[in-house]
Amino acid sequence: MAAGDGDGWAHCARGHRHWGVHGASGLLAVHHDAGGTPHILMQKRSFWSHHGGTWGLPGGARDSHEDAISSALREAREEAALYGDGLRVQGVYLDDHGGWSFETVIAEADGLLPAAPANSESADLRWLPLDQVAARRLHPGFAETWPAVSRALRPLVIVLDAANIVGARAEHGWWRDRAGATARLATEVSALVGSGLRAVPERFPALARWFPRIVMVVEGAARGVAPLPGVTVMAAPGSGDDTIVRAVQDAPSWEDVLVVTADRALRERVTERGAEVTGPRWLLAQLSAAGS
Repeated sequence: MAAGDGDGWAHCARGHRHWGVHGASGLLAVHHDAGGTPHILMQKRSFWSHHGGTWGLPGGARDSHEDAISSALREAREEAALYGDGLRVQGVYLDDHGGWSFETVIAEADGLLPAAPANSESADLRWLPLDQVAARRLHPGFAETWPAVSRALRPLVIVLDAANIVGARAEHGWWRDRAGATARLATEVSALVGSGLRAVPERFPALARWFPRIVMVVEGAARGVAPLPGVTVMAAPGSGDDTIVRAVQDAPSWEDVLVVTADRALRERVTERGAEVTGPRWLLAQLSAAGS
């Protein structure tokens, strides 16, 4: 394992030649402005490079010791002088060609972050509104995946009805220690989100991994449960259902919201406000798979 050991050409099952012995990845940084319009950081490739003069994403070959995210962030530093500050990874899209793959790392940017050509591979870097991307002369690989990737730009926030999920889980003796059962749930969810969700309900875009924001609403004896990496704990001052509805209402218009609950009345309230809903079994199945 060494830096640069991914440099080289590879062939895929389609008979095409690609740069990256171990595959490749790129960073798709997206910022939603106050009106909800997404802006994408695009790179114009230097004319001497493969498909020179086309527009795509900062990216390149993945080294053997890297995952897609670390590789994409490294390439963004090397090609665009873009560092991880101000970025939050929200998902990874896999373009598998058979024997070679390109992974697009979608990251939410907290502004139109400064970026400029940092090495000879970049001729220009620009933040483009969504509707201007397709008008550019695009890199063929990016052009092929753009229709699918462009549907996955909205960040996902998952709101957990902790009391309902803990009840559905029905750990032995959970009713005697609701705070302890909720804290265990938070710990497991934090670990799951850290490694990335492998599946979300079918109505969301198909990504290989999701890194959503998690809001866990707690009530009653569980109000003292502490937040954990990737998990924001929202203590309900009164009704947990009312707090969940408020969390849905407070989400920015450009975010997708998924509420996890089996409570029928709550499901109706949040769907009326634009949220999607799934039951606790969906989350518990992922936690079980991660722990097995």
